[in-house]
Amino acid sequence: MLNKKFPHTYVIVFFIILLAAVTTWIVPAGEFSRQTIETNGNKREVIQTDSYHQVDQQPQTWQIFSAFYKGFVRSPKIIVFILILGGAFWILNESKAIDAGVNTFLLKSKKLEKYWLFNKLGVNNIIITLVMLMFSFFGAVFGMSEETIAFVIIFVPLAVSMGYDSIVGVCMCFIGAGIGFAGCLLNPFTLGIAQEIAGLPLFSGIEYRLVIWLVVNIVGIGYVLRYAAKIKKNPKKSPVYNEDEYWRLHHSQAAEDLRMPSLSKTWIAYAIVLLASIIYAILMPMNSIKVGPSIFTMPLLPILSVMFAIFGYITAKKSMQYFVLNLLLFTIAYLMVGVMGFDWGLMEIAALFFTMALIAGMAMGKGPNDITRLFVAGAKDIMSAALVVGLAGGIIVILEDGKVIDTILHGISRSMMGLGNIATLSLMYVFQSGLNMIITSGTAKAALIMPILRDISEMIGLSKQATVTAFHIGDGFTNLITPTSGVLIGVLEIARIPFNKWFKWAWPLILLLTIVGFLMLIPTVTMQLNGY
Repeated sequence: MLNKKFPHTYVIVFFIILLAAVTTWIVPAGEFSRQTIETNGNKREVIQTDSYHQVDQQPQTWQIFSAFYKGFVRSPKIIVFILILGGAFWILNESKAIDAGVNTFLLKSKKLEKYWLFNKLGVNNIIITLVMLMFSFFGAVFGMSEETIAFVIIFVPLAVSMGYDSIVGVCMCFIGAGIGFAGCLLNPFTLGIAQEIAGLPLFSGIEYRLVIWLVVNIVGIGYVLRYAAKIKKNPKKSPVYNEDEYWRLHHSQAAEDLRMPSLSKTWIAYAIVLLASIIYAILMPMNSIKVGPSIFTMPLLPILSVMFAIFGYITAKKSMQYFVLNLLLFTIAYLMVGVMGFDWGLMEIAALFFTMALIAGMAMGKGPNDITRLFVAGAKDIMSAALVVGLAGGIIVILEDGKVIDTILHGISRSMMGLGNIATLSLMYVFQSGLNMIITSGTAKAALIMPILRDISEMIGLSKQATVTAFHIGDGFTNLITPTSGVLIGVLEIARIPFNKWFKWAWPLILLLTIVGFLMLIPTVTMQLNGY
């Protein structure tokens, strides 16, 4: 009955492709000329704002059937990342390390309930809040987005084991990072590019942006906690209760039933990782971490090497599962160092998780053929997520090939002329929020539309800092619900949450955050704020 009532995610996305194709018949085709500029040491193409011109119409017909192929070509990084991640975590799950870690964590967290403050606030509430704040900070400082896909496989089973559902697990990492992305304290990929194009000092206005970040976190986390309390009281009220049966079946064993003594190959795996970490610590003894405009230099790799030597030895003595779990935690630590210190992208992160999977397989005593079989099984299991990301990319392909995106930008920019500051800023915010349906990359949007918004600001005397603020707040929230976002679709497919159920649950939260974001914009034109 449910399948007849609600269309599959693939059907929804293909229907949007059809609508995009219809748009190419109705909207006049046009283009802006583009020029290459350098921002933050990187060359990017930006629009020449006064160069819009109409071109021959490019209506899309049979191309709707090639959009799937082109979508794959357009989004190879996320697709390959998802497949590698699926294979890697399938090997990890074979060890039951995550289950052992989750169960042990929950048992230890329950002991905190004997303390009055923890009992009053609720240990689980504190856990959800701290995890969401952590990911929000990552989203605000270095634009964490695609990386959240890797954490879904950790936090969904944790949330289900805590008595919640997969939606709470997704909120802990994905919604948390999205809230931070909108707050945008020091994100070089959106705020940095937008401010440089607008001609503003890099990361200026951070005082009021910190206020925005705090407010949207209070609203977003509060909403999630309220929902989590309702599900904790009655799990069957969850819209994904049936879908979560998968997680309940696969992550329900007690920690003591999972422990398995370390094998000789576990110690070999420990020795290999330790040797590699020591070599890299010697080769790169001092490491620079970028946090906004600041650079901190410290011996991070040597510190991680020493910590792995200690904790790797302790966990390997305890059990094979705890060693593999320790391996996962250090993988995440190296991920953070790589992203903030070495400008890692999806390729390096995928290579890191792939290496983790091979070492974990060895620690479990698996041979090359068994590791390969497990990896292929995991990639096969996650294939649907990769397919739908490619299909979603086809929407953008149709609009780009139909030459209508620039026409839409040009039309909206003209509609802003002649309005007051608050009205113009409001339109910019609405425009940016809606543009997320067409262009999901924050970096691409910054390079594409900030020249237009900058010129409009100069013509009407609107603060360019306020314009940048409208851009980065608008860039954050609707990305969490649009079906054109490859990251969202990948997260939902891994969490096994149907898009229609996510949309039905998430739209009130996104609407609330969008309204709060708009209210936070008003002081940027009505009050004297530092940097504005």
